[in-house]
Formats: sequence, C-alpha cells, structure tokens
Amino acid sequence: MNAIVISVILMLLLSLARMHVMLAMMVAAFVGGWIGGLDISTTLDAFNKGIGGGASIALSYALLGAFAVAISLSGLPQRLVQRLLKAVPSETNISTPDTRWLKGALLLLLAGMAIASQNIVPIHIAFIPILIPPLLAVTNALQIDRRVLASVLTFGLITAYLFIPVGFGNIYLQQILLGRSEQAGLDVAGISVVQAMSLPALGMLVGLLIAIFFSYRRPRLYANKTATLQRNNEYDTRGVIVGIIAVVVALVVQLSSGSMMLGAMMGFVVFSLTGVVRWQESEGVVLDGIKMMASIGFIMIAVAGFAEVLKQTGHIELLVAQSGEWLGAHRGLSVFILLLLGLLLTMGIGSSFSTIPIIATLYVPLGLAMGLTPLAIIALIGTAGALGDAGSPASDSTLGPTAGLNADGQHHHIWDTVVPTFLHFNLPLLVFGWLAVMIL
Repeated sequence: MNAIVISVILMLLLSLARMHVMLAMMVAAFVGGWIGGLDISTTLDAFNKGIGGGASIALSYALLGAFAVAISLSGLPQRLVQRLLKAVPSETNISTPDTRWLKGALLLLLAGMAIASQNIVPIHIAFIPILIPPLLAVTNALQIDRRVLASVLTFGLITAYLFIPVGFGNIYLQQILLGRSEQAGLDVAGISVVQAMSLPALGMLVGLLIAIFFSYRRPRLYANKTATLQRNNEYDTRGVIVGIIAVVVALVVQLSSGSMMLGAMMGFVVFSLTGVVRWQESEGVVLDGIKMMASIGFIMIAVAGFAEVLKQTGHIELLVAQSGEWLGAHRGLSVFILLLLGLLLTMGIGSSFSTIPIIATLYVPLGLAMGLTPLAIIALIGTAGALGDAGSPASDSTLGPTAGLNADGQHHHIWDTVVPTFLHFNLPLLVFGWLAVMIL
C-alpha cells in the first residue's frame, strides 16, 4: 500500500462525507504516516514542522479578512453593487436580453479580475472577500447559480498562471517549471513554455464554457440573507474615497514588499487613521475579519502539516518509482498514468507550485526514457502540477471562491466549489494535457 494514495483518497472521501476539510486532512495525515512506517511521535513532529510554515499564510488571510471588513464599512463595494442593482430588472423579467447581457458582463468581470489577480495586479485571492460578498445581492437578483461563479473564479486563478508568464505565471512557468526541469537534467534552451501549455489552457477554457452554457445555465434561487448590502443604504463619499486610497496603499505595499500580510495591514491602518474604522471599533472589525477567513487560514495550516507528513514517508518518490515499473512500451498509457499521479499529489498537497519541485526531478528522467521531446516533457510536468489545483479541498484556488460565495452561508465548499471545479477543469485538463504531450 502506498501512503500517498491511501491518505489522499481518505481525505477526499471524508471531505465528500461533509467532514470539515481541516479535520479530514489531519485524520488522513496520521493514517498516511502510519502506512508510511512513521510512528506517532515522528508523524506529530512532521505535522508540527509543516504547520509552522503555514502560520504566516494563515495570519495573512486573517489580516486580509479584517481589511475586507474595513472596506465594506467604507461603502466602496456597496456603492459599486448599488449601481449594478439598478440594471437588474424585477424577478418577473429575469430572462430579458438586458439581463442576459448583464449576467455575461458580470461573469466576464469576475474572470478578468481573477486573471488580473495572478498577472497584472498580483494580489492572488485578496480581491475575493472584498468584492464577492456585496455582489451576492446582485447574483441573487439575477438568479445566477453560484457553482458557475466558483467555476469562473477558479478558472481565472489557475489558467492565468498556467499560460501567461507574468506575475504568478512567471513564477510557475519560468522559475519553477523550466527551472526545476533544467535542474533535473532537461535541456530547456529555446523551449516556449507558452507553446507547451497552450493546449492545457485551452482545456480549462472548454471546461468553463461547459459549466456556463450547459451544467449551470439554469436559474437558481437563493435567500436574500446578505447583510452587507441593502438597496436603500447611503454611504458617505469620504468613506468611499478613503476606501479607494486604502486599496491603492495595500496594493503598492504588497507589490513592493512581496507580502500580502503587510499590504493588508497597511490598508487597515489607513482606515484607522482616517476614522473610517474608529479606534474603539477596530478590535471588533479585526475579529469579524478573522471569523470570515478563519476557516481558510486553518485549512492552509493543516495543508502544510499534511504535505510535510507525506514528504517524510518517502512514499512520493516510491509512488513514482512504482509507476515507472508499470510504464511499458505504450506511450499514451504511460503519459496518462503520470498525469493521474500529478492529479493525486496536487489534490493532497493543495498547491501546484509545491508539486512541481517534487515531480520534476522524477518526471524528467522518465520522460526522456519514454522518448518524449523536451517540449512534451514540459507540457507533461506543467499539466501534472496544475492538475488537482482545481477540485482540491485544500487549494486556495477553491478555498478563496468559497470564502466569498459562502458569506451568507448558502454555498458549500465541497459540493458547490470542489466537485464542480474538479469535474469541469481536471477532466478537460487531463484530456488536453495528454494531447499536448502526445502531439508536441
């Protein structure tokens, strides 16, 4: 038995059974450690070592939540949403051409912001808890299925770094994918990483179109529970201006320092200094922000511990070595098995950026032995790393959308984000990634 296979499958099954993802990962980590030959003490040490590295991420998300609450108090997102609500017709006219146009424009806006958050303005998921909760009033009025919203957001978060070599895409494609492959012995001179990943990115687009126009095209009703916006609310213009300034400050600080935590903190300080958030109210605002993002923060801590236990077992390398023994003369089947292994690893680790350094060292010699071209090997490793980022209960590409869409408690992380994104992105990515490796 391989500890990686058993622990990841167990984590997924427990999550699908509606056990909280954090608890599911902890249970799976100890089961994986036991199967991997680690005693309880060693497993605990590995888990504790891992969660230490995830603490800074959790703190960043907590401060981001506080910043998001402060922005909502300024009235900036509500003012934007009020303008959108004026364009929404009554429920009896929900299928008018104007409404369909508005739905399309809203989906394009969300996809564009998700893409920009990875490349143009690399703030990652920071925009989601700020923008999405007040937008729920609009999406409820338009009766948009939130599963398609989750798909749009996840598509933008992943496809941007998968195909566009700027921002996070530069880190993934140039620094990690090409860099690690070259360290593993692959000649990457003259390789166009965009060419290698164009078909996998097309697979993501196909999955998104299926989600929009087929799977979730029908209207879906939600209760109007959003307390963040009322149609008749009035907001002070000064607060809106301060909100814009705070967002700019947070963005500048994050881009200059490379720290999402520091950017969120400075943005919150702007609100405090200007009085938009009163000093005596700041503690409550921070607590509200922590409540909003606590789940994603603790899950990311558990992810780090889980990943460290899997690494300590040594079964990741063993799994690939065993798979290498199964790989025969049939190149197509061999490529498919390697892609499935990447899917399994990334769904467990929760980060494609962390998966690439693990599999590059193992996949480069296997790809060369199979007679694959360097371009095909890059496509294989890049696709295998990205597989599982969508559809993983532990990925911030799914946790982020859920954090925004579940602001009123009507969006389930597993069944409304994880399962839809797994079906609509991982399956097309498998097919188009396989085609890329076979063609290139």
